[in-house]
Amino acid sequence: MKRGEKTIPILTLVLVVGLMGWNFHRQRESTANDSSIPFYSNASAELSREAGELIRKYECRSCHTLWTLRDMLRAVPAPALDGIGSLRDREWLFAYLSAPNPQEILPSRLKKEFQMPSYAGLPEDERRRLAEYLASLQVKDWYLKETRTAECSALTGESCP
Repeated sequence: MKRGEKTIPILTLVLVVGLMGWNFHRQRESTANDSSIPFYSNASAELSREAGELIRKYECRSCHTLWTLRDMLRAVPAPALDGIGSLRDREWLFAYLSAPNPQEILPSRLKKEFQMPSYAGLPEDERRRLAEYLASLQVKDWYLKETRTAECSALTGESCP
């Protein structure tokens, strides 16, 4: 190789290593401010287990996203349950699950077949456990504004502040 031909691979290597270092540094800075998942639950292990069984039994993930997971075979535009406890308290959730017509409590713009069904026929202890668990699903403060905006937009179909 001639002298000038040797510098091209060396410069290319230096450039690639430099760009990789710069990208790594940039990624570290962007995740330093927010390195955690915004959703969490303050439920006990027992309540989480019991509610998880009820969520599977009643196929809540057929429509709703929970822990960012949903049934991929269904494309129902139902609200995510992640962080719902930061928006609604246990009493409201119990009343909603107990309502013969949940749309009277929270109107829905979805087609009838996609609207929240009534769970008033479930045993009261199951409705209470579900409400308690849903109330435990919190969202960190820095993400709460985005969650409220998303819920408002999902319910009204309009851009919300």
